[in-house]
Amino acid sequence: MIRKILTIDGGGIKGVFPASFLSAIEETTGKKISDYFDLIVGTSTGGIIALGLGMGFSAKELLEFYEQLGPEVFKGNRLTRFFRSIGISKYSNTSLRKALEEKFANKKLGESKNRLVIPSLNLENGEVHVYKTAHHQRLQRDYKEKVVDIALATSAAPTYFPTYSSASGIPLVDGGLWANNPMGLAVVEAIGILEWPRDQLKVLSIGCTTEPINIKWARRFPMGKAYWGFKVADLFMSAQSSASLGTAQLLAGHANITRISPPVANGKFGLDVIKEMESLKGLGSSEARKALPNIESFFTDKVDTFIPIHKLP
Repeated sequence: MIRKILTIDGGGIKGVFPASFLSAIEETTGKKISDYFDLIVGTSTGGIIALGLGMGFSAKELLEFYEQLGPEVFKGNRLTRFFRSIGISKYSNTSLRKALEEKFANKKLGESKNRLVIPSLNLENGEVHVYKTAHHQRLQRDYKEKVVDIALATSAAPTYFPTYSSASGIPLVDGGLWANNPMGLAVVEAIGILEWPRDQLKVLSIGCTTEPINIKWARRFPMGKAYWGFKVADLFMSAQSSASLGTAQLLAGHANITRISPPVANGKFGLDVIKEMESLKGLGSSEARKALPNIESFFTDKVDTFIPIHKLP
């Protein structure tokens, strides 16, 4: 029995790309994305999309949500944001929380129609903190958590948003710090926790575009903190994504992994650059048109209904 997995990377407002990609697939096929995946794993902005799909929203509805969300959350002029980010986070999470509450209200993770895995990071002890639906006997707590709280926890990117404090007092930040591309995490969950045979997995992984690493000066000169301070995050994200892809391919087989994350020019898009949202939307639609002939097999048969082991009262 084939088990289909969807993973969505983190990337701030660049989440418009995967939302547009999935929306175009839905529009073309006439099929709802969430009906065709046994497991959905998303980090940060990808986590918000994953939660939305699990709650029954169409990809088109989530794309529209991002189009409304972007200008509200990432507002302010560039200079003000830069100086603000030196001392405190660039943005308050007030607008993001308000938008999430309007979309998800008081829904809880236990209401998801799909198995979900949403990563975050515990600042108290440096350990990973992963929210999961009740798809295993030992997963007895997370399904009671509010979707809004999980979305805020997975997307609390350092320097962009303040640390999120959970209801139990745990300080949580963006899962992108260790699983921005959550493909490896997804395959490990499928094999190690759900005990699905590795040769029966099919994974569709969607990134938020890919930029080449620009470190030309470091190739020629021994650069110091002033240089690397602006480069280390990009290097870390690139390395993590590569390792995640390699892990998934090693465990599930290269032929069972499909990765969609088109290369773009350096600086073309940014985590909070809302002026390029329309370009991201167009790119998502264009890439879906190109990719559909190769990924149609993901949308031939609906998956079995997810029945959680633990249920909300």
